[in-house]
Amino acid sequence: MTGSLPIAAQVDLRRQPVKDVLARVEQALHLRLDRQALLRKRRSLGGRTERGTWVRIERRGFERIGLQGWNGTEAAAVLQGVATPEWYQGVAWREQSEPVMWRADEPELMTSPSVGKSALVLDDPGLPDVWWEALNASLDALAAQRTPRRATPDTVTITQGQVTQTLAEAFPCLADTGIERWAPAHADLTWANVMGPEFSLIDREDWGMAPRGLDAATLCGNALAVPALADRVQQERRADFESRDGKLMSLFFLSKIVGPLSPTTDR
Repeated sequence: MTGSLPIAAQVDLRRQPVKDVLARVEQALHLRLDRQALLRKRRSLGGRTERGTWVRIERRGFERIGLQGWNGTEAAAVLQGVATPEWYQGVAWREQSEPVMWRADEPELMTSPSVGKSALVLDDPGLPDVWWEALNASLDALAAQRTPRRATPDTVTITQGQVTQTLAEAFPCLADTGIERWAPAHADLTWANVMGPEFSLIDREDWGMAPRGLDAATLCGNALAVPALADRVQQERRADFESRDGKLMSLFFLSKIVGPLSPTTDR
């Protein structure tokens, strides 16, 4: 279905004027943003409010909104046993001039910062044991939930067919890529989306059913520059990594690094 949708123009919100967007969010959610300290990323904006909460705003093209809709942060508010910011309210609207949707969510403001400034880390953050205990408790609780949602890592809904194709392109020698266990996952478990030293998961908009081990493989893969940290992830999530699906998800993550692009491919 999404293949026939018009493609939205690429926009970098770090450079795009957003004054009107901020005003609309403030009016709809009845709050005031600290515009002087606004966090601007390529596809999203974030900022504190005058009442001590946080607001995350994202622009997303129709082609990146699946059949399940685009309310992952709101849907995550009912998850039990998962350490995430409390969700208060949200608003979404269509941009009339383009095939684009905007969404703003107001969650609790977390006191701890993101462990990483980007998806990967280059230095050991020195996380305490209690952080790892909270990570394990949250991932185990998340995997025990039930949901009809499908995870969309890298903005692409994950399916058996996609896993098979991705692995076949990078590792053509693999004969069997069938996934045995699907369970709810964060689907974007990078170091920018975990807080510390007090543990919490943020940016939950794309969570849903995924192959077992996807989150563990993503977190570990983004720690490969710090071997001791990658080893700690493998140690803590050992059951995931030792499962058949966990091994496939490790290869799935590595496939994004090793192939199928060659050094001469036009990127």
